[in-house]
Amino acid sequence: QVHLVESGGGSVQAGGSLRLSCVTSIYTYSPYCMGWFRQAPGKEREGVAAIDSDGSTSYADSVKGRFTISQNNAKNTLYLQMNSLKPEDTAMYSCAADYPPPEILCRASPSLFGYWGQGTQVTVSS
Repeated sequence: QVHLVESGGGSVQAGGSLRLSCVTSIYTYSPYCMGWFRQAPGKEREGVAAIDSDGSTSYADSVKGRFTISQNNAKNTLYLQMNSLKPEDTAMYSCAADYPPPEILCRASPSLFGYWGQGTQVTVSS
């Protein structure tokens, strides 16, 4: 069983920054894939960013250049640094993790992940 606990959400004005954290037990084994997702009211869950055990990253076009996914294995923590926030970034943000087969590319696709955190709310006001 993999546990994930997010923190760091909050309310900010447009143009501001937040850093989300996700403490996880995924680092016990590798290779793994981890991702950040978000879901706004009335909308489908959207993949934001992903990172694998080699440190390779991928991002949704909507956040490229503004968000950075990173990890600190020693602290068992995944991060999402969010800069230049926009009102359309308002959503519940969740981290997810799993151990996909080696032939599967790590990416922020919900179907790849079997372990999910409870989420942390991010609200960006104009």
